[in-house]
Amino acid sequence: MSKKVYLFDFDGTVTSADTLLRFIRFACGTWRFLLGFFLHSPMIIAMKLKLCDNGKTKQKVFSWFFRGMNIDVFDNLCKRFATENFNLMRPKATDLLNRLFRDDEDIVIVSASLVNWVSPFFTHIQRDSKSNFHVLGTIPEVKDGVITGRFLTYNCYGAEKVHCIRRLYPDRENYHFIAFGDSNGDKQMLAFADESYYRIF
Repeated sequence: MSKKVYLFDFDGTVTSADTLLRFIRFACGTWRFLLGFFLHSPMIIAMKLKLCDNGKTKQKVFSWFFRGMNIDVFDNLCKRFATENFNLMRPKATDLLNRLFRDDEDIVIVSASLVNWVSPFFTHIQRDSKSNFHVLGTIPEVKDGVITGRFLTYNCYGAEKVHCIRRLYPDRENYHFIAFGDSNGDKQMLAFADESYYRIF
C-alpha cells in the first residue's frame, strides 16, 4: 500500500495572508516597507502582468530589504514573526495539521516563501510528533554569516513545487500524495497529487 504524504501550500492556504509582505513590514518597519515597494513598484506591476519573472522580482525586493543582514539576526526576526503572527494560521488548517502531527503522518509544506520564517510557524504544533516533516521553500544565500541578497534555490512556485517534491520523494509510485492549495502557483502541485483540495480552509 502506498504511503500517504500530505502537501500544503503555505501563503493563502494554511495562512490567511501573504507572509512575505507581512514579514518585511514586521522586520523593517512601515516606512521602509512603503519606500521599498514604491521603488520596486514598476517591477512588481510587471510581475503581476506576467511581464517579469516572479522569482527574479522577489529576489530583487528581498535583496533591497535584507542584503547585508546577519543571518542570526534574520532568523531571530523570523522566529519572533511566527510567534507574534500565529493568528495568521487558518483555524481549520491548524486543526487538520494538529491531527496529522498527532498521527505521525508525512507532512510537507511547499512554499514560495523563505523557509526561515515558514518553519517556525510549525515549531509548537509539531512538538512531540514523530511525523516525517519537511518545509520546501526558498533558501537565502549566506556568506560569512551575512545574507548576500541572492537565493540558493529557484523560487518554489508553479512547476518548481513539483520538482522540489520529486527530489524529496523520487519514487513517485510508492506514495499517495494529498495536496492543498489556493492559487495559480499551486496548480501543478494539485495536478501532480493523487488527491487535491483547492481553497477548502
